[in-house]
Amino acid sequence: MRYLVTGAAGFIGAAVSDALLARGDSVIGIDSLNDYYQVQLKRDRIARIEARATEGAFRFAQVDFADHRALDEALSGEEFDRIIHLGAQAGVRYSLENPRAYVDSNVMGHVNLLEVARHRGVDHMVYASSSSVYGGADKVPFSVDDRVDHPLSLYAATKKADELMSETYAHLYRIPLTGLRFFTVYGPWGRPDMMMWIFTGKILAGEPIPVFNHGEMWRDFTYIDDIVAGVLAAADHPPADDGTVKAGGSVKPHALYNIGNHVSEKLTDVIALLEEACGRKAEIELLPMQPGDVPRTFADIDAIRRDLGYEPTTSVDVGVPRFVAWYRDYHGL
Repeated sequence: MRYLVTGAAGFIGAAVSDALLARGDSVIGIDSLNDYYQVQLKRDRIARIEARATEGAFRFAQVDFADHRALDEALSGEEFDRIIHLGAQAGVRYSLENPRAYVDSNVMGHVNLLEVARHRGVDHMVYASSSSVYGGADKVPFSVDDRVDHPLSLYAATKKADELMSETYAHLYRIPLTGLRFFTVYGPWGRPDMMMWIFTGKILAGEPIPVFNHGEMWRDFTYIDDIVAGVLAAADHPPADDGTVKAGGSVKPHALYNIGNHVSEKLTDVIALLEEACGRKAEIELLPMQPGDVPRTFADIDAIRRDLGYEPTTSVDVGVPRFVAWYRDYHGL
């Protein structure tokens, strides 16, 4: 099978590309390599994939998929069966500073990939949504059958928009589509803008770590290997165009799934695991809640378990030390 993977230089996109290649698929990877965080880390991820891929199995192109003309040009002459669309402008907090970047990448960019899927007649497109669509919901765990009409950030609103546009394309053009609501992903080769990376760096450097909502924060931390297993399971099972109700409520060939660990961990407990793995105590700076943030995430994964056989296997007490070990190695610490 030949896949187009967007965001191939990103955290999840690189891991998924590597896993596809390891099982014998071929990959066309695209990424804009923007400077939202360190471009060198993105280049290092691509270099790692290239070093591990068999000859001819992986091709990378730097392109901004929000630019439909550049995207069409980059894909001209390329053949692929399925799309895994993981590229996006990520980050809740940055959406307060640069909202247009989110509309360009997450709304225009998503439409562009839907158009590629439509005109190429692909078998299936899997795309990244986010647990942020649940907003500040009081009901936990979050289920794909819950209403998600009250996003607390523009990032969340763009991801909800992606789900709505996908439903429309599944209806009009019968394209099999699967949206995946990711819950706090962490692990080796992770993102420098996320809590796990920031806290590890500051603890090792002896700097204070910012803990919002005065420590009353819970997250469903999901290890990268479990995320990849879920993405591949979704990619291998296009929703059928048979009129039955899919996960998330659609009767079109469009399914929505949570991918989480199905455990809501208190942030202070995870900090304790980081302290142990780093070998030093953290200096904690307690701060109020940030705009656009939510106090708790918790994934109900019954639907993805039932339909795709997904079962996370990595608890935070295993995953956190693995990440810290990788972080030290990557930075030569």
